[in-house]
Amino acid sequence: MLDLEVVPERSLGNEQWEFTLGMPLAQAVAILQKHCRIIKNVQVLYSEQSPLSHDLILNLTQDGIKLLFDAFNQRLKVIEVYDLTKVKLKYCGVHFNSQAIAPTIEQIDQSFGATHPGVYNSAEQLFHLNFRGLSFSFQLDSWTEAPKYEPNFAHGLASLQIPHGATVKRMYIYSGNSLQDTKAPVMPLSCFLGNVYAESVDVLRDGTGPSGLRLRLLAAGCGPGLLADAKMRVFERSVYFGDSCQDVLSMLGSPHKVFYKSEDKMKIHSPSPHKQVPSKCNDYFFNYFTLGVDILFDANTHKVKKFVLHTNYPGHYNFNM
Repeated sequence: MLDLEVVPERSLGNEQWEFTLGMPLAQAVAILQKHCRIIKNVQVLYSEQSPLSHDLILNLTQDGIKLLFDAFNQRLKVIEVYDLTKVKLKYCGVHFNSQAIAPTIEQIDQSFGATHPGVYNSAEQLFHLNFRGLSFSFQLDSWTEAPKYEPNFAHGLASLQIPHGATVKRMYIYSGNSLQDTKAPVMPLSCFLGNVYAESVDVLRDGTGPSGLRLRLLAAGCGPGLLADAKMRVFERSVYFGDSCQDVLSMLGSPHKVFYKSEDKMKIHSPSPHKQVPSKCNDYFFNYFTLGVDILFDANTHKVKKFVLHTNYPGHYNFNM
């Protein structure tokens, strides 16, 4: 059973790994792959018909956790714990949910404090207790009557009277004040891990057609001083057809991987393909995974001849590769 620390409006994790709001999908998948012996039975849920209309979900079925990613930018938007019996949870180092501690309304009040009145949804028969960046849902279907409101004249609010012993059915971690209006935050600095990410990629065109790419890049920089103050750096770089390897390296840095084409699929169209002597050198790609771009170089001239842009659609055979 996982033992995890809850940080409202930020993350869920432990000393080995952490799911952080704003984290890119590929990084979350890398965590799950690395710890596959502990975190098992992961489902990837998405819409085949309209993949940009519905959240992309990683469902950790064994641990009762769902990670909801924005379908467009594929950054972590909401962390949902839908089965609290499968996981241990703590806040500021103190458990509020475990095999020995039930997550009752009293326990939640003791751990987090009742800073806001609760909200009762009669359609769902759920009582929601909301904090900034954190929400708890309590199941009401086993209760004999709906919760009663008591006027609080001092604050002009109606406080919700909840029966003792009611336990949490679901917990949500998100950014902002409202779960309904939340959006995936900007990627936090802790998720860069020395990588550069592309915020956007534009195709440059001249009079004859596409001429290259303009990339708006994000990186975690360091400010001056003894205690370097990490902050986000935003800058633009452009690469063009005909650029040399050195040009691309100075613009974008080293690629994550270099891939050499093993065969020339076009030689099947030549008059006598079986008589062709295998080429001594092959074209090769610079793979920039965090930019979503592959750049193909000609084997003889070592100049750019093709750009491949990856959208990372779920269901595609190259998804997350």
